[in-house]
Amino acid sequence: MDDSVRYPGRMLGELAIALEKLGWESGDDVAVEIGGTQVSGIHQGEDYNKKWASQFGVRKYNKDAFIVIKNLSRNDDTKSQPMDREHAPHHLKDAKPEPTV
Repeated sequence: MDDSVRYPGRMLGELAIALEKLGWESGDDVAVEIGGTQVSGIHQGEDYNKKWASQFGVRKYNKDAFIVIKNLSRNDDTKSQPMDREHAPHHLKDAKPEPTV
């Protein structure tokens, strides 16, 4: 069956297909966040220029704003482990001292 038939709506259908490819399940703990935004941090007086300035705390979404979907159920919080061998970088093995002039 064509994927577009199974999932109604272009955006929701594409999202559902991507989530299936990742192996996410309906019971997963998911967080949705919006990036590419800005919040006014300046207190404006009453006679501020509304075309160029916003009141304190107003959120604006940039034209290139994006959505971040995090699967918190699959978040790996383990710390990095030390290597099981001696650290010997390959780029230092054949290093020759540079001649001094």
